[in-house]
Amino acid sequence: MKKGIYASFFKRFFDIIISLAVLILLSPVFIVIAIAVRIRHGSPVLFCQERPGKDGKIFKMYKFRTMTNERDENGNLLPDEKRLTKFGQALRSTSLDELPEFFNVLKGDMSFIGPRPLLVSYLPLYSERQKKRHDVRPGITGLAQSSGRNLLAWEDRFEKDVEYVENLSFSMDIKIVFSTISGIIKKEGITSENSVTMEPFLGNKTVSSK
Repeated sequence: MKKGIYASFFKRFFDIIISLAVLILLSPVFIVIAIAVRIRHGSPVLFCQERPGKDGKIFKMYKFRTMTNERDENGNLLPDEKRLTKFGQALRSTSLDELPEFFNVLKGDMSFIGPRPLLVSYLPLYSERQKKRHDVRPGITGLAQSSGRNLLAWEDRFEKDVEYVENLSFSMDIKIVFSTISGIIKKEGITSENSVTMEPFLGNKTVSSK
């Protein structure tokens, strides 16, 4: 399948079909997880945050909450590692916390496969080459996630994102799907070496514009 035809039509077509199937077939799972999150983490059930999508357009991304809202005596949220519950860790290790993102896929904010949508505050920190990650819709999983998830350094993750954009194809998406499934089963790359998630991106040590 030619890259142009797949990227311009079939990829979005598959996204709609896959997201509809997941939302319908897994609706009982959504309900069970939502109830469990409400009991263990309180309200709201969903974590909602603004993220940049294709061409940097801002949208609201949805996930199941994996942390509590515990705060210190000054009203500040406790560090992630203290708010992340065992139940939340289980949701992350199985990627079940990502299920609400299929609503974003159905809406067209995201794709099933693509660079992960990161924080809006990172936008001015990218090199010109890294900005290419926004040439396509962000994804629930992508080449970086199937190549090590949070174990990759930021520069390596961004290079994988750009590699995906430059070589986007049906065959690559299929390979990413199977690699992602394998990673979930093996529970690889869920946390980085120094954090329960991933350290914040503070900018490039050596900015490359190749």
